[in-house]
Amino acid sequence: MAVPFYRHALSPDYAVRVASVLGSAFLTTGPEGARVEDLLRDFFRVPHAKLTSSWTQGAVATLLALGIGPGDEVIVPAMTFAATANVVRLVGATPVFVDSDPNTLLIDLALAAAAVTERTRAIIPVHLYGQMVDIPALRAAIPSSIRIIEDAAHCFEGSRNGRRPGQDGDAAIFSFYATKNVTCGEGGAVVTRDPNLARTLVQTVLHGMSAGAAQRFQGGTYNHWDIDRLGTKANLPDLLAVLLAPQIEQVEVQCARREALSRRYEAALAGTPFTWPALEPGVVSARHLFPIHVPDGRRDDMLRALGEARIGTTVNYRSVPTLTLYRDVPEASSLPVAQEWGEGTLSLPLFPELRIDEQDEVIETVLAQASAFWPKPALRTATGR
Repeated sequence: MAVPFYRHALSPDYAVRVASVLGSAFLTTGPEGARVEDLLRDFFRVPHAKLTSSWTQGAVATLLALGIGPGDEVIVPAMTFAATANVVRLVGATPVFVDSDPNTLLIDLALAAAAVTERTRAIIPVHLYGQMVDIPALRAAIPSSIRIIEDAAHCFEGSRNGRRPGQDGDAAIFSFYATKNVTCGEGGAVVTRDPNLARTLVQTVLHGMSAGAAQRFQGGTYNHWDIDRLGTKANLPDLLAVLLAPQIEQVEVQCARREALSRRYEAALAGTPFTWPALEPGVVSARHLFPIHVPDGRRDDMLRALGEARIGTTVNYRSVPTLTLYRDVPEASSLPVAQEWGEGTLSLPLFPELRIDEQDEVIETVLAQASAFWPKPALRTATGR
């Protein structure tokens, strides 16, 4: 049986929602986006939310709004997608990499604190695979002047001790990319408690303009606009925003399904050579991905075997300083946890519409390969067969 790595849940019924936007006056940012921003404010219990065209552009707009640029340093984890570091370079600042906690794969808070210098302006902790970093603990470990920008691309539904992304950091940035738990194909959002950041962000997501299209024609007449700061083009059009509201309203149901599927994987793979990130007490993970670590340099062998069995798998992230663009950074040779994980990780299929028979096929195939690579009578299947 072929099992895809991901299968989205947007049915043809969503075409009706797109058609409603096509019949309105706004194809770009307008009332549909404003409605979704209201939902985001309510869900994350924060006063400000701004839709963006992607996580990347939302992060660039946020860094610009905070005045971060040449001469500044921003601390980032080595184990993440390259975009976390790329956005820092895009605004002219310098990413400073720190290693991961070996159990959770989240940024090591002690190493992050040790990486602070007089040039450090911000830190971007990544809520990797859906598990939140302990933001209050991070806040206590670094000077109060350093901004905390949460990379919550994996963590829409996640929480820690009842607190959601954006409630304790300076901002949290989300992705609505095609494979994310909430998706409109491409898109993102920034949430914040900071009214000054929110006010400036309205400009930096749209070239630095003082008024977007909707505001320029408020009251039925044209209103002049100005540009007094540098911005990017990061706004999300209503054509995409209209897809988000139904998913946000059902996100807790979908998260419960992801949790159940993840626990089936964990139970089935217990006692095998594979490991995966541990969840800390008080965490509700968004379970965006189910990554495992394949030891003994056999990761690529496992990828080939699963591919030949028509099981969709991928390598989501390697340690960023092992990528060609970043190999010259001073920290590149001193990030052992991120490097080891990146050289051995792969992600198994995980999405709410994954059927039990499909997951059983994945589990049976993974366990069969484990038995072939590491013969051991104790290896078992999820179904007992």
